[in-house]
Amino acid sequence: MTLSISHIHTPKPAKNRLFTSSAFLGLAMCCCALSVNAQVNVEPLSWWAGMHNPQLQLLVAGDNIRGHQVKLLNAQGVKLVNVEQTASPNHLFINLDLQDAKAQQLKIGLYDNDQLVEQFDYAIQAREPGARERQGFSNKDVIYLITPDRFVNGNPDNDNHPSMLEKSDRSFDGGRHGGDILGIRKALPYLHDLGVTQLWINPLLENNQDKYSYHGYSTTHFYQIDPRFGTNEEYQALVQEARSFGIGVIKDVIVNHMGSGHQWMADFPSETWVNGQQAWQQNPQDILYTSHRRTTVQDPYAVASDTADFGQGWFTDTMPDMNQTDPHMATYLIQNSIWWVEYAGLSGIREDTYSYADKAFLTHWSKAIIDEYPNFNIVGEEWTSNPITVSYWQAGKQNNDGYTSYTPSMMDFPLYDTLIASLTEPEGWDTGLINLYQRLADDVVYAKPTDLVLFEGNHDTNRLYSLMKNDLGLFNIAMAYVLTSNRIPQIFYGTEVLMQSPSEGRNDGAVRGDFPGGWPQDKINAFTGEGLNNQQQATLSFMRSLLNYRKNSAAIQHGNLRHFVPKDGVYVQSRHADNETLLIIYNKNEQSVALDLQRFSSVFNGNTQGIDIINQQSYQLDAPLKLEQKGVTILSLKR
Repeated sequence: MTLSISHIHTPKPAKNRLFTSSAFLGLAMCCCALSVNAQVNVEPLSWWAGMHNPQLQLLVAGDNIRGHQVKLLNAQGVKLVNVEQTASPNHLFINLDLQDAKAQQLKIGLYDNDQLVEQFDYAIQAREPGARERQGFSNKDVIYLITPDRFVNGNPDNDNHPSMLEKSDRSFDGGRHGGDILGIRKALPYLHDLGVTQLWINPLLENNQDKYSYHGYSTTHFYQIDPRFGTNEEYQALVQEARSFGIGVIKDVIVNHMGSGHQWMADFPSETWVNGQQAWQQNPQDILYTSHRRTTVQDPYAVASDTADFGQGWFTDTMPDMNQTDPHMATYLIQNSIWWVEYAGLSGIREDTYSYADKAFLTHWSKAIIDEYPNFNIVGEEWTSNPITVSYWQAGKQNNDGYTSYTPSMMDFPLYDTLIASLTEPEGWDTGLINLYQRLADDVVYAKPTDLVLFEGNHDTNRLYSLMKNDLGLFNIAMAYVLTSNRIPQIFYGTEVLMQSPSEGRNDGAVRGDFPGGWPQDKINAFTGEGLNNQQQATLSFMRSLLNYRKNSAAIQHGNLRHFVPKDGVYVQSRHADNETLLIIYNKNEQSVALDLQRFSSVFNGNTQGIDIINQQSYQLDAPLKLEQKGVTILSLKR
């Protein structure tokens, strides 16, 4: 499929972070516009009338404004609750009540001894119809994960930006390569044709760091898209256009850490804004690094010092650890997440390094979002192979310590790890497919296992085809398992064309390689098929067929699951809903196998034949099924 998007306008990005009037016009956002004389920075950039929670806290930054009085100059239903000060001379926290507020351009004045010294406008906007009722991602969806810098370079003119420290270098696997929001928009027809229905995009916010900024996990501005990716308006336009293709957008959110290049590191809004702040201010080398011992926050026997070493430590010296126990920081992060959902029209949040943030804060954060959007979805990253550890953080779990979460979904790392291991080890009494079978028995520890997100790979894991040792049969088994499981499936960009990486250790640059065809000079183009080898073409066809079948399959989307103990390298599952029954046969054998289907007759539901959903071949269920090669067979059962 060729890509054409000549009708899309590419706005010029803003060059200045300080929201003076000229900078704000540069940002070109229909939100908070400051007056000509204003020299203050206000976050959130705007807000909305009619939100479920009518309370709003503005973080206002400006030179020596702590002692200023605040007055609302033309408020329609907006009440000034109070103004809070911290030790910072350059920050104020203004608390507003919007219970009776109308959409308006609010004027706020800052006074010194009753003399007006600063005045700025703040937009209270009308909500889009149905904003509160937005539907989050669900089992009906397939999530496609994109590392934006490595996907498609839609606008080469923004590969570099004068205010950004790191410059583009495609020859360096840890550098910025030029992929951007416009590139994702160009790929929407391809993604729709492929059959995906949600995009999880690695962070797009500004990362103004010296190096390794491409991955997006070192935020230096929480309300601005990185200009090398595009603008806020382009992000909003991407979500709107994706919706026209039946595709939602999930935002990658980080509430645990930020980038060391954030302006806060030069002027903290409070004395407790980041963990270890005072020690760092005395000596930037004096940093407590996280222990990564994630179980300490739920371990009934853990000592407080071990829990603190995990939750309050920094990832690296370039990722300061935000202190969510600071009430102003907590409010800032909660409002920021809600602002992006409302502003861009998102259908989900993926929350990074979930358990590393303060656990009480995570309760408040998740509840605030779900209270605002009852049908929304959030998936958290708890990277562990232990289902008990993961289950602790899911909404609805009755934890022994009384901890409550409102996050509906978690990434299913335990099942992912078991899937990879079961396919790459020899079959035996306690090895191979039996472990995949037995892992599902752990579903009893989850509040709702079907709300978990199962994946075949992500930006932190080595590529699936490489992990399967370039064995296409094993690859197809893994993909079919993820896409037909009783989970919400997620695939990683490029998996559909067998992108590869080393199979041992961390290989971030290779794992997050450039998508073939995303740059004009690419000799291989997944969008058009040019240069793809036979295996890549076959895999793309297999993926497209299965993904599009899944779109209309009640059995896969919400059907019950039954499975049979694996025998002789064959594992059989069934999915059933309404009048649809699927029989899914995973075969690890190198040699031809005649499989007696009568063992599985209890799930036939009166059907007598099966149609292969990939090649449409028909089989009688009362005769042995000959499995000619390693791989997967998915039969739609018919009478």
